[in-house]
Amino acid sequence: MDVLYFAWVRERVGLPKERVETGAATVRELVAELKAREPRYEAAFADEGALRVAVDQELTDFDASLTGAREVAFFPPMTGG
Repeated sequence: MDVLYFAWVRERVGLPKERVETGAATVRELVAELKAREPRYEAAFADEGALRVAVDQELTDFDASLTGAREVAFFPPMTGG
């Protein structure tokens, strides 16, 4: 699946997007796999409360299923103005 990173998440990971092969059943499991890769992922996902996630362009939470998902995006909360 494609994993997209936005704003400071992208800066910490060092990539805007990557293709990931995963056996994760949920977003939380995917995050655990990513954090185990390298320190830069650990830094990016250190505070899940500071992140939002979308699966196939639908806002969701970290317990969301990845069954059939093609894309997961991580980004900080958005503010209006």
